[in-house]
Amino acid sequence: MADTSDLRLDGGLLDAVRGPLHPLAARTLEAALGPGSADPTRLHGPGREARALLDTARSVLAEALGARPGEVSVHVGAEAALELAVTGLRHARRRVGERVVAAATERSVVLVQPGVGEPVPVGRDGRADVAAYADALAAGDVGAAVVQTANGEVGTRQPVAEVAAAARAAGVPLLLDATSSLGRDATSDALLRDADVVVADAASFGGPPLGLLAVRAGTRWGLPGPRREAEQGREHAAPWVPLVLAAAEAWRQGAAGRAAEEAEARALVDRVRAAAAAVPDVEVVGDPADRLPHVVTFSVLYADGEVLVEELARRGLHVASGSACTSSALRPSHVLAAMGVLTHGNVRVTLPLAGVSPTRADDVERLCRELPDAVAAVRRRLGTDDL
Repeated sequence: MADTSDLRLDGGLLDAVRGPLHPLAARTLEAALGPGSADPTRLHGPGREARALLDTARSVLAEALGARPGEVSVHVGAEAALELAVTGLRHARRRVGERVVAAATERSVVLVQPGVGEPVPVGRDGRADVAAYADALAAGDVGAAVVQTANGEVGTRQPVAEVAAAARAAGVPLLLDATSSLGRDATSDALLRDADVVVADAASFGGPPLGLLAVRAGTRWGLPGPRREAEQGREHAAPWVPLVLAAAEAWRQGAAGRAAEEAEARALVDRVRAAAAAVPDVEVVGDPADRLPHVVTFSVLYADGEVLVEELARRGLHVASGSACTSSALRPSHVLAAMGVLTHGNVRVTLPLAGVSPTRADDVERLCRELPDAVAAVRRRLGTDDL
């Protein structure tokens, strides 16, 4: 086996919302730069070779999504795939209705789409109100329903089966956003077949940040304007094959050890949750049990989230704050606001896969040791330590 030690992470990264690339996926990307670089739509020899490689990779990724290869397309990112998925459902059902029903904790790219009105409320744990979903779906004039498998900011799993049942009863197609969970949470992965359309992010399982879109056969879906030439008529150009091959290799590498990875990540997050909860005036948010195994967020009273992130970075620990799904790290979290919890002073940990971060467990232990003193230091700096 190739030596991949030089491709693994340096210690301290506990913010792996996107990436990093699995070492063997990186090797695959490098190896494919020759045979996979040709345009797979061309009829010459190199083009046919690239097409065969793309078809093989698509089959692997389709299996990951619980779909058929002909239902799956690859896009430049998860945000682009989500936007395309919503647009295709609304356009195909425009004579029925173009309203989109989505929860208040969905990704920002969904909430700003045309047709998304007043979002479905969520509880303090971040779980969407099923009754409110059902009422909104039954009101008519609905083009699509959108629900996450689980929220990537606080980890709470969403009531996918219940929302899917309400959507079926109303005759509304369901778009399932699995961008935070695919390959990291077996409970969420088991629900993919409940949806008509599924969107995922290859970065969630150690691949490059490619958007994956599966539209089930028989689902009414289509884009306005002339039919596009590539990716099942969903893109203007074919994807770069080496990136798709790297995504497929990342999925393969994770398959054998996925259960052990999930169990280890859950235990580490439990450790962070306990350590954070032990610090005075810190609230750990999200469902404590029915959640993603690798994500935890906590809110620190009398502290600024960005300052706390900087303080932990000074100690060699790299975490996140603010919204997990906008381009600005300084923007307050709409997810926490919808939950009714503190948005000022929040810290988010998203564990990398063990396969790319051999120091992950040590990093978590260091975070747990350093957190009380880091919070105290920030409160002293801000003059809030005596409040």
